[in-house]
Amino acid sequence: MKTTRLISALLIASLSLGPLTGHAMSDKTPAVQSLRGTDVSSSDAESDAFRNQKDRAPIPRDFVQQPPLIPHAVRDYQITVKFNKCLDCHSWSRYKETGATKVSLTHFRDREGTEHANISPRRYFCMQCHVPQTDAKPLVANTFKPAQGVR
Repeated sequence: MKTTRLISALLIASLSLGPLTGHAMSDKTPAVQSLRGTDVSSSDAESDAFRNQKDRAPIPRDFVQQPPLIPHAVRDYQITVKFNKCLDCHSWSRYKETGATKVSLTHFRDREGTEHANISPRRYFCMQCHVPQTDAKPLVANTFKPAQGVR
């Protein structure tokens, strides 16, 4: 019991003293860096990485079987077990009326390959695979080249 009290007292004292240097903790937040050492705490990096493009032409795919990118804003889109906002426009019953791309036939197959009348549960949560397109600068330099014939 005495040991627990002593440890608690030491912990509280060390937290109130700040870092081991003896200085009080400053209000300035340290810079956040990627694993490769790039500063990612600046507001420019944050705004570039999360800026959605609004209603524009889709960016071409880079590889075969790449899920299409979403060419419009999806902020606050609800996708729950009972409701999927994406299907308001992309369902087979509404795509012509809205001018949206219809959901692929592949989304109606279960993992055994059986075709169903409704979208398969494994394909129901659209943003598992489809992400909003953005014009953000790459976070990491790379030498990726699109597959031949895809573009």
